[in-house]
Amino acid sequence: MRGGSGEIGTLVQEPGQALVRPAAQLVGERAVSGHPLNATEPPVKAVELHHGAATDVGLVREVNEDSYLAAPPVFVVADGMGGHEGGDVASAIVVEEFGRLADAGYDPARGTDVIAGTLRDCQRRISEYGAAQRARGAGGFHAGTTAVVALLVEDHGEPKWLLANLGDSRIYRFSEGRLEQVSVDHSVVQELVEAGAITEDDAAVHPERHVITRALGGPDAAEADYFLLPLGSVERLVLCSDGVTGMIGDDLMAEILARADDPRDAADQLVGAALAAGGKDNATVVVVDVVGLVSEFSYDSDAQRVSLEQKLGALP
Repeated sequence: MRGGSGEIGTLVQEPGQALVRPAAQLVGERAVSGHPLNATEPPVKAVELHHGAATDVGLVREVNEDSYLAAPPVFVVADGMGGHEGGDVASAIVVEEFGRLADAGYDPARGTDVIAGTLRDCQRRISEYGAAQRARGAGGFHAGTTAVVALLVEDHGEPKWLLANLGDSRIYRFSEGRLEQVSVDHSVVQELVEAGAITEDDAAVHPERHVITRALGGPDAAEADYFLLPLGSVERLVLCSDGVTGMIGDDLMAEILARADDPRDAADQLVGAALAAGGKDNATVVVVDVVGLVSEFSYDSDAQRVSLEQKLGALP
């Protein structure tokens, strides 16, 4: 499933519409690059972003439990756990809550509090949903999800990326031809690697490589890790589920990111590579390019979209 640059993921809840909706209904709606961070606050310098996203159920699973959001300046990938009506609903809740944040705006000077508060809302709703299912007789029912988040914030008057992660979905930055993993997996094998008990190569084939140590939906609220990056240190940002990183290595990921100028093509090709390598899990990628800064914000969605399409070669 491909998402066009500047055309993915805003969420608008209609009166009477269920709060929990299938993940497929939470993506593919229109968002426009250049969304103001908070309509009630003086905006930071506007940042022009191009983005693309792709997701696929893979070649083994029957249900896609991944969800994503690309609603500038908010980007999310969530990898659900618990099967149909468990993992897919949990990841959809994450996308919906961050979609509300993208629609309503936020204080860019309080990014960590903004993300932490939204994650608490996700945890509460996922826990309530699981409890309701068990109360209806679904013994052993579990709904959980990882989450990686990228948010534009303001730090000392300058726009920066604030990144957060829970679980083993990942965030990478790609700059000057070099790929670097920013997030640190919350997993059993990562703890073993850090303890020196196994190597990175051992971790890739370890029987417990899919066991994660932090996630949304567990009995205890898990704290996310946060990373603050200057915009100039990131040419391209990549958020992805382990259905991608578990199938392809960093070298191939870097090669694809280097040759695909359009972030939509980069996302498509990364998911395609994961499928070609076996597609053993749902695979989801969001790719975001920082194109430039605009000194004063003037929001015109039609003009923004036309300008974006011209830059990407869609218009003469």
